[in-house]
Parts: sequence; C-alpha cells; structure tokens
Amino acid sequence: MKSFLKDQRTTNFLTKFFTYLFLLALSIVILYPILITASSAFKPGNIAAFTLEWSDSWTLDNFVRLFNETLYLDWYRNTLIIAVTTMIFQVAIVTIAGYTYSRYRFKGRKNSLIFFLIIQMVPTMAALTAFYVLAMLLGALDQFWFLTLIYIGGGIPMNIWLMKGYFDTVPRDLDESAKLDGAGHFRIFGQIILPLVRPMIAVQALWAFMGPFGDFLLAKFLLRTPENLTIAVGLQSFIANPQQQKVALFAAGAILAALPICLLFFFLQKNFVSGLTAGGTKG
Repeated sequence: MKSFLKDQRTTNFLTKFFTYLFLLALSIVILYPILITASSAFKPGNIAAFTLEWSDSWTLDNFVRLFNETLYLDWYRNTLIIAVTTMIFQVAIVTIAGYTYSRYRFKGRKNSLIFFLIIQMVPTMAALTAFYVLAMLLGALDQFWFLTLIYIGGGIPMNIWLMKGYFDTVPRDLDESAKLDGAGHFRIFGQIILPLVRPMIAVQALWAFMGPFGDFLLAKFLLRTPENLTIAVGLQSFIANPQQQKVALFAAGAILAALPICLLFFFLQKNFVSGLTAGGTKG
C-alpha cells in the first residue's frame, strides 16, 4: 500500500512538473515577441531592427510621429469599421444558421453542410483572382464594403459547423418543455437557447473582429489608395523597403492595433464559460 501511494505521489509530481514546464516554455514563446515589440516601440529615434534592450531612456515620440507623420489614424478607423461590421453580421448569420441546422430538418440540409465543408477547403490564394475580377465587374475595387462582404462570407461556412455543433450540445428537452408551456420558435430561440450558447457566440465575435486586423493578403490585393488601407497593410509599408525601415513606428502601431482586440477579449471573457447547459434541465 505504501509503495502504491509513493508511486502515485511520484506520478502526480512528474505530471505537475512537466505541465508547468510546458506552460513556462509556452509563456516564453508568447511573451518574447511582445517584449521585443514593446521595447522597440518606446526607443528614441529610428531603429533598424527589432531588439530586446531595455534602456533608461523611454519616449513616446514614436506614437506622436505615428499620428502626425503617417496615415495611421485613417488605417485605424478603416480597420475598426470593417471589423465591427464583419463581427455584427457574421455572428448574426452564423448564430441563426447554426440554430436552424441544429434544430430543424429540411430538404438539402445535409448536402448544404457538405457544400460548406468543400468551400472551406479552397484556400484564399486560389480565390484572389476571382475576387479581383468580381471587384472590377462590380466597381468595388478599393471599396470597404466589398472587402467586408468577403470577410463575412469567408467566415460563414466553417463557423456554421462550429455553431451547429455547439447548439447540438443544448438538450432538446428544453425545447420540448418550452413548447409545452406555449412558447413559440422565436421565444425558444431568443430567451431559452441563445443564453446557453453565449460562450460560442463570444468566441465567434472575437474571431470575426480579429480577422480584419490580422489579414494582409486580401486587403493588400483589393485596396489601392493609401487612405483606404487597413492597419496590417499600412504597417507593412513601414518595413517594406529594406533601405528605409521604420521599425519603431511599426512597433508602436502594432501595440495600438492590439488594444481593441484586448479590450474586446476582456469584455467578452465572462462569457467564455462552458458547461452552462449542465444545470439547464435541473429542477
């Protein structure tokens, strides 16, 4: 018995040791680039490369130059408009569609779900030419609304699958009980089922909002004038020329670009809780 307990304690110790070791290594991998970016953003003058050096002299001149000497505020506004619009419409469409596919049986349901998977397999690179030709035909080149529609549509197929899977975890007993009490379809969806899938809705909202901030390829391909660029494309112009790299401005802009995503994450984090349906059928 003592030998068994000793082996059990050894196993628990090793499990915790390697778990914490893995988390420490993961933290270093995540924090190191952030520290380099922060260090570069507050350095005086322009620098030629990203370095992790903490000196006594810190300055906000790079942020001032970012606002006064570049079109960063225009890029920031453009990206926020596209990101918020994408988030609202994509989350609404995906939530309603996921509920429909989860709770109702209709003709073409299975085939359309398979079609969504097939569409998702097509990489963005393969569709760039099609997007460009379509933009030319619609007169939508260098237009925010066309890029926003692509972001919305591109996130729908796979996210419908994810949302449907989450709706499937909600017990159907809740629907049946509500119907017996006289609740209609809209009331069941809005007042009973929707609050139980808030974790997935929050995740979908965060993903949709982050997309335009991190996407470079589509925005670079479809946007033309400097005033209409997004943050990703605008910041890339700071380091595109090897002879005139503005690393400090790039780092300062990257830090400010992360702020809306961080704020949205902290605002939604209370909804990142699974298992809400565990007590849904009690009582």
